[in-house]
Amino acid sequence: MMLPQVMDLVMDLGGNFTIEELKVGQHKTDPSICRMEVYADTAEVLDRIVQRARALGATAEHEQPARLDKVAKEGVFPEGFYSTSNLPTEVLLNGRWVRVEKIEMDAAIAVDRQAGRAWCIVFQDAEPGMDVVVGHGGVRVTPLERSRHTEIFSFMGSEVSAEKPKKVLIAGIADEMRQVREAGGRILVVAGPAVVHTGAGVYLSRLIELGFVQVLFAGNALAVHDVESALFGTALGVNIESGLAIEHGHEHHMRAINRVRGAGGLRQMVQSGQLKSGVMKSAIEHGVEIVLAGSVRDDGPLPDVITEMVEAQRRMRAALTDVRIALMLSTMLHSIATGNMLPAGVRTVCVDINPAVVTKLADRGSWQSVGLVTDVESFLRELALVMETGRHG
Repeated sequence: MMLPQVMDLVMDLGGNFTIEELKVGQHKTDPSICRMEVYADTAEVLDRIVQRARALGATAEHEQPARLDKVAKEGVFPEGFYSTSNLPTEVLLNGRWVRVEKIEMDAAIAVDRQAGRAWCIVFQDAEPGMDVVVGHGGVRVTPLERSRHTEIFSFMGSEVSAEKPKKVLIAGIADEMRQVREAGGRILVVAGPAVVHTGAGVYLSRLIELGFVQVLFAGNALAVHDVESALFGTALGVNIESGLAIEHGHEHHMRAINRVRGAGGLRQMVQSGQLKSGVMKSAIEHGVEIVLAGSVRDDGPLPDVITEMVEAQRRMRAALTDVRIALMLSTMLHSIATGNMLPAGVRTVCVDINPAVVTKLADRGSWQSVGLVTDVESFLRELALVMETGRHG
């Protein structure tokens, strides 16, 4: 659908175009090619059209090499730096197109001319003397191709709704997860404390034990309430089994924090036998890569929580290597942060009881995202059942 988008863009921005060549593929494997001449009344309008068209995946017929400028001050990009999207991107260096490594949105592109490499950097990675791409010349963005085969992400990746057939959707997600693992890819779970509050922690633990979680992103709250649940059977002082508030239950999360701090951390709690169940125990015992990023509202926090924001971002980016699918479960802020770091090709599943949250998380501008409006306990219960037995509940 790139061609009608580019045509609309040109006209919306006040330009005009002439189709000079159009070849439409006759078979599924055939490419379609369109060559058009674009013109506008002013150079400024034409430049704006070209920039926006590049973002959609269009390329100039005669590309100039990428223009580079050096970082002059630590943490500051050169003026006019190219700001990336999360789509596959290449830059023209030394007469050849070079793929940009570690692609993510809202970053700059650093270049090593001699090695013929290009990679994304964020502000804190900018060091004096670095070559950075400036302007839009010599940059090529490739839109993701929609699979020709019917699949759950293309079928369900339309409007967010609570009325979607959840069991069919979850079965499709389970199939995608199996395929990712069979291909050697990794699965990321971004989880909020609601996973524990709703009693869904046992199902997330089961997914971990079955080998379908390799990376876990969360905040202090998930870990704290998971430990509280394991030690006291409560979450925020409410009994997980009965749903009733427990006398002095409001103290339980603080006592859980104190117990973990006394042990020296979550891993020490597991190794000493003090933590006998829960998501964190399963994750630690099964070698899941865990990144707990803190916030200003955290109680404690636990010793395992990264309290320095930039370091937390670095750890999260490093953990995303080979991640092919991400489950974002009832945590808006952590999920948005993670989504901003993910390449566009990573499949994302956004689950929340609030439709507005799901819409915000699922709207990544492409068909590889699924938004599911439901409570996280129902989702994880059904997913764990399908992954374990291959059957619907």
